Amino acid sequence: MSDSVAHLIFDVESIADGELISRVRYSGEDLSPDEAIAKYQAERLEQTGSTFIPHTFQVPIAVVVAKVTADFQLVDIKSLDEPEFRPHVITKYFWQGWEMYNMPQWVTFNGRSFDIPIMELSAFRYGISIPKWFDDSGYKSRRNRFSTHSHLDLQELLTNFGAARFNGGLNLAAQTLSKPGKMGLSGDQVQSSYDAGNLKEISDYCRCDVLDTYFVFLRCMVLTGKLELERELELVEQTRQWIEAESETCQACADYMTQFGDWRNPWLAETTEANEENDEAEPSDTESVESPQAE
Repeated sequence: MSDSVAHLIFDVESIADGELISRVRYSGEDLSPDEAIAKYQAERLEQTGSTFIPHTFQVPIAVVVAKVTADFQLVDIKSLDEPEFRPHVITKYFWQGWEMYNMPQWVTFNGRSFDIPIMELSAFRYGISIPKWFDDSGYKSRRNRFSTHSHLDLQELLTNFGAARFNGGLNLAAQTLSKPGKMGLSGDQVQSSYDAGNLKEISDYCRCDVLDTYFVFLRCMVLTGKLELERELELVEQTRQWIEAESETCQACADYMTQFGDWRNPWLAETTEANEENDEAEPSDTESVESPQAE
């Protein structure tokens, strides 16, 4: 086993910047931040069927990161700047941690279009310098959309960079593997949860998404030939035990375990059924001895 962190699996939950929305979208209307958010959400609901506001008007309020070794073992999961959840500190820790671990691969689900851009824009907003991410090396650049070395977006892997749609998102991918999927909140409910003062609930929701992403990541490694299925199942069991141990002090892990399921292995099932059929078909020792006497 290599103890070095080679992958950072993460998820971002964010809230709208009401002051910015008021200034940019409703200049001259003298709307309060809450009024501006409510008005924009109403517009978005009418236009898209969702109240979710674009990431350009948002700031991160919870970022959870899982540290994973080169041989795909989960080391730890951290919610950045918990329990304060300060957006500028979260952003600093996010990029600072990436450099501290020697710039490992980011792993997300749909992070190319949301999670990474919002963390880049947050660095812009808060004056955080990240030159190693914005390296100018042409097609080898870490920000190159097709550079999976620096950032592996599992949704893009499963859709061939958007050639197909992945209807169902992370929830579908996780539940395909009998893992919990969405629990409690959804992305468009984070704002109302924040308004109600439930920051820990948002962080816990984010943590569960990261666990789901880890299990989807493992299966994607099987899919791409980087991991044997038998080893993946061993890692899943190890992680289940780790989550159970964490459940003693982590409510999110305890909640996750209530919905944790075992993926049904069809190869194992077929082997077991075939063995049972063979056992039934073969005569027993008693039958082979008694049959001639019966004749």
